[in-house]
Amino acid sequence: MESTQYTPTSKYVVKAKFEVDGVVEKPDVIGAIFGQTEGLFGTDLDLRELQKGGRVGRIEIELESKQDKTFGTITIPSSLDRASTALIAAAIESVDRIGPCSAKVTLESVEDIRDEKRKAIMNKAKDILRKWVIEAQPSTEEILKEVAQAIRSAEVINFGPENLPAGPEIETSGSIILVEGRADVINLLRCGIKNAIGIEGTKIPESVIRLCKNKEVTAFLDGDRAGDLILRELAQVADIDHVARAPSGKEVEELTPKEIMRALRERSPAGEAVHERPAMRVPLEVPDKVSVTAAQLKGTLEAVLFDESGSELMHIPVSELAEKLPEVQGGHTLVFDGVVTQRILDMGEQKGLKYIVGDRVSEGAKRPLNIKLMTMGDLLAGR
Repeated sequence: MESTQYTPTSKYVVKAKFEVDGVVEKPDVIGAIFGQTEGLFGTDLDLRELQKGGRVGRIEIELESKQDKTFGTITIPSSLDRASTALIAAAIESVDRIGPCSAKVTLESVEDIRDEKRKAIMNKAKDILRKWVIEAQPSTEEILKEVAQAIRSAEVINFGPENLPAGPEIETSGSIILVEGRADVINLLRCGIKNAIGIEGTKIPESVIRLCKNKEVTAFLDGDRAGDLILRELAQVADIDHVARAPSGKEVEELTPKEIMRALRERSPAGEAVHERPAMRVPLEVPDKVSVTAAQLKGTLEAVLFDESGSELMHIPVSELAEKLPEVQGGHTLVFDGVVTQRILDMGEQKGLKYIVGDRVSEGAKRPLNIKLMTMGDLLAGR
């Protein structure tokens, strides 16, 4: 079936059907249309002249013959105005003979091509609008993720030669807040607190000591033994004015904004805070052999797994820990000279470990409730 050839300026399409009492061919139908409409309305509306001038497109005929009858359709594109197109349609319907046979032509429709074009454009516009407004609109999760990323990348700065994590107002603000690490600085930034700086260890950096000399200083520390040790060190080497603590057993990085503001609001003078908790110890229930091994492992990049009685179950390089740990049964305490990552914590929880002791803990690691997590420094200081 051939497609209808519309001229670039076609606006309407005349469609008609015909029935002939006999067998005819396409040229017979086209000849009858031209011949029986010629001169009806003068040369201005003569089909041949209109075709030559491009005002009427190619006449398309589809037909088939059955039992000595021929049936088919006529399609005529038009770029004339509505009135002229209607006259052409009426003229086509007046054809009553095709070839030597009597015929009947019935008008089916006069369609506005521009309606279809408008519908196509409107459907496309709806599709564009849907993708633009609905699909392109970020979800709440994506917005929060983008905001959090912006805080991390745009607001956390590196301060001093030690490249300490800090808020952007650490130098310009008249007061500062000392926290333990980068995750703490980020959590305070989420609350709009931009004058915090991370100490990054128990040894107080020179940059922090210098900052404390000319500013009002609040030490905001975790509610654990590590926080106690840092507070004692700060009291010896830096000028601090106030001390705020996370609730016992909690870290600053995991506090909600409400908990952060409460802790800062309830801060204590530095002198009182240091004497309130001078020797708070994390209760340790591991055998002495574990502590001795921890001291021996420092700097070896090795790992030892103990059972509940303190007997060694495994002594391997830290590089093999992720592979070997899942194979050992009855583990109780893992001590290793390396970083405690989320993967190690997850495996330890699956194996039912009670203690994990590493050289340091990976930033952002989520600590299982049923595992006591310590650094080698915590363990050795507690003994």
